[in-house]
Amino acid sequence: MEGIKQTNLGVRFLLEIIALAVLGYWGFKTQQGTILKIVLGIGTPLLLAVIWGVFGAPKAPFVLSGLPFLFLEIFVFGLPFTALILMEKTTLASLYGVMVILNLVFMKLWDQ
Repeated sequence: MEGIKQTNLGVRFLLEIIALAVLGYWGFKTQQGTILKIVLGIGTPLLLAVIWGVFGAPKAPFVLSGLPFLFLEIFVFGLPFTALILMEKTTLASLYGVMVILNLVFMKLWDQ
């Protein structure tokens, strides 16, 4: 059972990396103009990483818990889902969304 729990934590890390990659891709593909593409493509994932690092990571300086943490998770993992939908990548969005929901359920179930 401990191996499955560790695998779930690994999946969580991969979902975080995928979230950053999706937002970077979205930033470079959605807007016109080189400057705006660079700002959105680099800035959006960077901002999300900073927010997660400050409030959501296990060793964050300002750890949230309870409902505020749940809202942060919905924000952090919902943005890439929304970006995929906006880019008309509905199959990827569905797969990502299901993985996030399953991961969150197991995280709560196992107090991870």
